[in-house]
Amino acid sequence: MMEFLIPNYIAEGKNQLVIAIGCTGGKHRSVTVARELYEKLKDHEEWGLKIEHRDIDKDSKRGK
Repeated sequence: MMEFLIPNYIAEGKNQLVIAIGCTGGKHRSVTVARELYEKLKDHEEWGLKIEHRDIDKDSKRGK
């Protein structure tokens, strides 16, 4: 789906597309899915892909 959508976004003149993947905690499932998606798409260097794990360094214990 991304290999179809991204070129169309570019053709429409869009210069940014954010794909967010979330899960409770943001340290396991979402990280794995984001990495897998990045691996599938990284060969499209012209797209300027960036991967960021926003919550990976957050402390998993709430209310310390």
